[in-house]
Amino acid sequence: MVFSSIPFIFFFLPIFFISYFLTPNKFKNYILLLFSLIFYAWGEPIYIFLMIFSTLVDFLNGRLLKKNNNKRTRKRYLIIAILINLSLLATFKYANLLVNTINSLFKLNLNPLNLSLPIGISFYTFQTMSYSIDVYRKKIEPETNYFRYLTYVSMFPQLIAGPIVRYETINKELHERKISFSNVALGFFRFLTGLFKKVLLANSIGYVNSMIMEQSIGSFSTLTLWFGLIAFALQIYFDFSGYSDMAIGLGKMLGFSFSENFNYPYISKSITEFWRRWHISLSTWFRDYVYIPLGGNRKGLKRQIINLLIVWTLTGLWHGASWNFLLWGLYYGIILIIEKLFLLKFLENKSPFFTHIYTVFLVLIGWLIFSIEDITVLGEYFVKLFSFNNFINKDFFFYLSNYGVILLIGIIFSLPVGSYIEKIGMKNNVTKLIFGLIYILLFVISISYLVSDTYNPFMYFRF
Repeated sequence: MVFSSIPFIFFFLPIFFISYFLTPNKFKNYILLLFSLIFYAWGEPIYIFLMIFSTLVDFLNGRLLKKNNNKRTRKRYLIIAILINLSLLATFKYANLLVNTINSLFKLNLNPLNLSLPIGISFYTFQTMSYSIDVYRKKIEPETNYFRYLTYVSMFPQLIAGPIVRYETINKELHERKISFSNVALGFFRFLTGLFKKVLLANSIGYVNSMIMEQSIGSFSTLTLWFGLIAFALQIYFDFSGYSDMAIGLGKMLGFSFSENFNYPYISKSITEFWRRWHISLSTWFRDYVYIPLGGNRKGLKRQIINLLIVWTLTGLWHGASWNFLLWGLYYGIILIIEKLFLLKFLENKSPFFTHIYTVFLVLIGWLIFSIEDITVLGEYFVKLFSFNNFINKDFFFYLSNYGVILLIGIIFSLPVGSYIEKIGMKNNVTKLIFGLIYILLFVISISYLVSDTYNPFMYFRF
């Protein structure tokens, strides 16, 4: 079940909210836990036990770390917990890649395990690991109630695709939280904003790219392939940031404050800035739990470069069990190293227009690597992007005339236009009324799209 679906919006949410708001505060966590497990079981009930096992490992590890002050023993407990978590993630996410790679290298015919990837495992594994690490560092006190801890990990607003919520962020709210009408209203509008991003923009724009990718690359002109690549860049932004908006909005309605996960990344003027604005919870996770513990930039330039390569290799692999994701991670790692060495200083003296074009160009190439798992097809697409043979023909004008408007709308709303419109909408009672009527209209349109259109993918559903 995903947020942008009829069953979730018209069945799951109303029943949950009625149950949640009618329940006394001291029992709200149990209602949230029950519905979160139902939400997860909707797609794969068997993997609930995997999540329960993972949470038990880190919950019990937290208790052991609290009771033991011996540094060596505490480190042993932490290492065991991390190894268990990573082993589970590796088994389900990377086993097939390993088998296929061995078959390719050694000309063998080993059978892949063909394990389906548990929904949200990449996200909740990082949450549970961050909990154990923070308890080990004595940054937080370990949770004493397992069901409360399981509620934190399984909480349905952020379970499937984040943001990666750290225990310290919502620790107080898990124990006691206030639910106000103003926060419920703000959360509701934030949820609707994310729904509009997902249904009206991501789905509409993504359909363009899917039509292009379903056909032979060689049959399209160069400009059409650039058109499709821009469509993918906008689709993945509105898809993922829209889901994050819905998660943050739901959290606010329930009394939780989740951290922001996107901050208009396409206005960035360097790749360094882009990764401070895109999937912020993942970037900060790798910074705090991998980059800094490895030494960060404190042990000399050579070590900093190695640390960055390690972090971005892991970042690439986190995104998927395919070699293109590893290539994607290394691509960004190398660019960030070059920027840190000298390029950022060079860009400081250039016009904002130049630095923005530089960033968008590199990000688009990054999305090309990210979107195509077949390395051969990836190579063909890359060559075609810079080919002047069949640079433009009637296929480009077909896509431009039929989908150019929605692409332009996507480009506009990838900029901080939405924040500006929201400020105007909240200016006085008249603008609030107009703003509310517009939201009602957009909601009706979104639902009509969901009812009539079968194209409703969620790109981070299996990460």
